[in-house]
Amino acid sequence: MYRERITLEPGKRGGKPCVRSMRITVYDVLGWLAAGMSENQILEDFPELTHEDIQACLELAADRERHMAVLRSA
Repeated sequence: MYRERITLEPGKRGGKPCVRSMRITVYDVLGWLAAGMSENQILEDFPELTHEDIQACLELAADRERHMAVLRSA
């Protein structure tokens, strides 16, 4: 589950969600995927990341979207 891998620290990267307290944000990972990078390319460029980290970023994005859909329909 993403809650074990995604961290929020007020002084790090402006308080944005980061992967395992690193300086890599969920936004960074999602941006790389959106730009067309494959998971393997990301893992090659950032060996400190794991498959589970990338999955956690996607899970967080999906969870946020679900919450936004609930708020919009309320």
